[in-house]
Amino acid sequence: MVSANLALRLLCALLLLAPFAVPAQPAGSGPRSPDRSVLLDRVVAVVNNEAITQHEIDDQKRFVLEQMKAQKMNPPAADVLEKQVTERIITERLMLQIAKGTGIKVDDVQVERTIERIAQENKLTPAEFRNALGREGIPFAKYREDLRNEMLMQKLREREVDQRIQVTDADVDNFLASLAAQSGGDMEYRLAHILVLAPDQGTPEQIDARRRRAEEALKEIQSGADFAQVAASFSDAPDALQGGNLGWRAPARLPSVFAEPVRNMKPGDVSPVLRSASGFHIVKLLETRSRNQPTVVEQTHARHILIKVNEITSEAEAKARIDRIKERLDTGAKFEEQARLNSEDGSSVKGGDLGWLSPGDTVPDFETAMNALKPGVVSNPVRTSFGWHLIEVLDRRTQDITHERQREQARMALRQRKADETFQDWMRQMRDRAYIEYKADEK
Repeated sequence: MVSANLALRLLCALLLLAPFAVPAQPAGSGPRSPDRSVLLDRVVAVVNNEAITQHEIDDQKRFVLEQMKAQKMNPPAADVLEKQVTERIITERLMLQIAKGTGIKVDDVQVERTIERIAQENKLTPAEFRNALGREGIPFAKYREDLRNEMLMQKLREREVDQRIQVTDADVDNFLASLAAQSGGDMEYRLAHILVLAPDQGTPEQIDARRRRAEEALKEIQSGADFAQVAASFSDAPDALQGGNLGWRAPARLPSVFAEPVRNMKPGDVSPVLRSASGFHIVKLLETRSRNQPTVVEQTHARHILIKVNEITSEAEAKARIDRIKERLDTGAKFEEQARLNSEDGSSVKGGDLGWLSPGDTVPDFETAMNALKPGVVSNPVRTSFGWHLIEVLDRRTQDITHERQREQARMALRQRKADETFQDWMRQMRDRAYIEYKADEK
């Protein structure tokens, strides 16, 4: 059997994010008998010009239930689960339509590289990974297509939201100053939440109905119901079926609406209903921890030469070019000169010099190869998601990066908070503009 972590990570985290295709009826098979299969294939909703069928919803519900069972969570009522899954598929279908309609593509090479990376992270060969999927009853072709869809949606978010988020040095300075002045500013919080969405241009009656739903959820929690169970039943957030778990968050990564209430809560406390532009929130503080610990790491001073693989340069051509450069270096050519002439990133003007790198500053494939090198030795060609590299380690040192780490964490936290809030607003606007029709139940 696949380990629980692998099953949860690969089968649920990936497969639950993408819609499922309905198998076509085989040609020449004749009309279907009037049994339950007719009902399963009925159209439940239409997103622009695409139908969502009961078969798709039932497929996703099956995976959701497997995930919740693995996490020892009780599933919500059947009608609530049906609604949660339907809304998730609608959102994902709309994102895929926007992505494909605006020219975003994920080619086969990108998908294969991602599958290889996932397999490596789980200490499996590609063949072992494929066999693990098979043992869980997941067709490999379907897994690839679901993964492709997830990558398309991620690219869409990066283009429409993430790349437009800017965090200035002044933002970081102000955040760190504010953090230092706050009680508990060195703390991190592990949270769960419930979000009841409210329509962007809703009537007072609609807004009041959504508020009452949030208050009903809070009443159940206050009566002793499990927060994760209530989240699965009431929340409209994408993480609802994972119990609304937000993981560990620094203060700057907390949505603005509950940043202040959380600082005044103790582990186990649940907030009142909170209002934001998106709707109504309830948050539970699960744990706290201090993040103000000295950070001493081993840094590596390295340089590299990069030949990118893209629409212009094929895999074979990039590999041939990097091999020729390696031959020149082996016969006495200077690394910095070859980097200036050939490397296809911003470090080329500095002879490929990347400066001092801390753990996590580069992609895993690059870092693994770099860490295996002795100073003064040039690597063999190394393949990463960017293309083909030659790497040379110049020096190593042990460094206290507490200050730099705090600034980088602050920058990342501010960017993530802005991106999360902007994405929710953008997604709500896209849904408002789309044609979404819910079909009446024909049972």
